[in-house]
Amino acid sequence: MAKERSRKALAELLQRPGNAACADCAAPDPDWASHSLGIFICLNCSGIHRNIPQVSKVKSVRLDDWDDAQVEFMASNGNNVAKAKYESKMPPFYYKPTFLDCQLLREQWIRAKYERKEFIHSEKQEPYSAGYREGFLWKRGRDNGQFLSRKFVLSEREGALKYFNKNDAKEPKAIMKIEHLNATFQPAKIGNPHGLQITYLKDNSTRNIFVYHEDGKEIVDWFNAIRAARFHYLQVAFPGASDVDLVPKLSRNYLKEGYMEKTGPKQTEGFKKRWFTMDDRRLMYFKDPLDAFARGEVFIGSKENSYKVLEGLPPSTQGNHWQHGITIVTPDRKFLFACETEDDQLEWITTFQKVISRPMLPQEYAGVFAGEGWRSASVP
Repeated sequence: MAKERSRKALAELLQRPGNAACADCAAPDPDWASHSLGIFICLNCSGIHRNIPQVSKVKSVRLDDWDDAQVEFMASNGNNVAKAKYESKMPPFYYKPTFLDCQLLREQWIRAKYERKEFIHSEKQEPYSAGYREGFLWKRGRDNGQFLSRKFVLSEREGALKYFNKNDAKEPKAIMKIEHLNATFQPAKIGNPHGLQITYLKDNSTRNIFVYHEDGKEIVDWFNAIRAARFHYLQVAFPGASDVDLVPKLSRNYLKEGYMEKTGPKQTEGFKKRWFTMDDRRLMYFKDPLDAFARGEVFIGSKENSYKVLEGLPPSTQGNHWQHGITIVTPDRKFLFACETEDDQLEWITTFQKVISRPMLPQEYAGVFAGEGWRSASVP
């Protein structure tokens, strides 16, 4: 009887505002809880909470036994109360992960909130809020693919992230301007759970570097330090903009990545398998997913500018090994692609349609390249 009463009371608590989504990653319908923190969480986040038992004690809402004191504690707290406490001083640039993000981001977010209490005590945010950060990261070599320790320096005052090939080197190997910097976690692609992809512009072309650190907190602090630097740069560049306007511009995940086949501009060459990345409105292709430079990139505009995506290939098309075609029509030419599976084809078409259906912003018109062809410094 008591067990049934507790279960009913918890079910009612889940209906309260804020409790219908995981307190940490916003996954819907959480069915676990931390009865020491007073929050409702999803199964995945409960696994992270189990790893910090000195802070969080977890139970299943439906399967475990609850005593009256534990239920009363949940009733007097809840997700909104915990958020007001544990996120009270969270800086606007700090990345708040969702259930779609990688394990590392979610784990460090939970540890930052409840274990280290970084958003209660502002002084604990210094590693990513100070405007300057230096340290060593493992960086993948462009030519041999080996990861080597490299010194990195992020300076908001200089407006750049730099890295050095030797500890005592006076000149950096690369200077990456904060204005054009992006960082996104890519554990599967890099083959490391802490793998971070950093992109910047070099000679007006996209350049990738791939890094990691053995310590999860370190690499996430680097990520948020980059976001902080971007945030402060954009505040100066756009003085009238609100935080809500700026935060989505601090870093971005790719809309989609994966292999497709492509053919050349004359559409008479054979199709070649390439790795594609859809980054906002730029579709880039690489010979290998971990290439430093794209072999080519093309701007994808909006339907108002006569861009559209079609399922299939023109009837005269030859040379494609994969049978699930996609045609992108631009004002000046058609781009032909082929996918290995029907699911891949549907996912790419959906991604392209989302981009094309979005009206272009005034500043995006600068991305439209002359002739609308692959902008490339090398062969397909």
